Amino acid sequence: MSILALETATRVSGVAVADIKSGVVLAEIVTENALTHSETLMPQVAEVLNMAKLKRENLKAVAVSIGPGSFTGLRIGLATAKAIAYGLNIPLVGVPTTEVLAAHFPLPKFNLLPLLDAQKKRAYCGRYRWEQGELTETAALAIHPVADIINFCADWGEPVIIMGDAVGKYILGKTELPPSVIIPPAQLLMPRAANLAYLGIRKLKRGARANPMTLEPLYLRPSEAELLWEKRRATISGK
Repeated sequence: MSILALETATRVSGVAVADIKSGVVLAEIVTENALTHSETLMPQVAEVLNMAKLKRENLKAVAVSIGPGSFTGLRIGLATAKAIAYGLNIPLVGVPTTEVLAAHFPLPKFNLLPLLDAQKKRAYCGRYRWEQGELTETAALAIHPVADIINFCADWGEPVIIMGDAVGKYILGKTELPPSVIIPPAQLLMPRAANLAYLGIRKLKRGARANPMTLEPLYLRPSEAELLWEKRRATISGK
């Protein structure tokens, strides 16, 4: 019994397959290049199943990263996960991308701040801690200016690990950080499909199920295309 995990919320495209009973990752592919998710995702699914010597019929669940993150990437990943879950009649589990990032660091004495690019020097900011072996959300997901997040970390006075694509874009080498803030190595900054599989299994065992017909990406703001359309419509209507 295996779970397929699809991670497409950022420029990273990741696919993993893991054993549901043991949690062992059987195969994983992670790419970060100029190719689009529509070009890489399905070939990666086929390759990861081949690497694990599995057929689609061996899959018993699908986990997908639901954001926040890239609007296009999320749509591609979600559409693919829905099609597989519906076609194979297997459970679908949605996992916030901030949780996928925080799962990198099962360190109970640290605050974890996943930061995903929200454009215009802002970030989707999640806040988590590991408590008694469980990843716990300690503040609701929100959008903040990156400068405000850094100031908050300085006032916090507790060790904090920050990760996510906003770190490289807005923070790394661009701003002075308080001593309490830790930036992990580059390979740990971005979401991994293996972490998604891990969280998907945990949610699956707790009875979590998403409806393939209604599961939507986790958005906190309208897409740039939607903003442009509203602006154009307002211009046309004279409002």
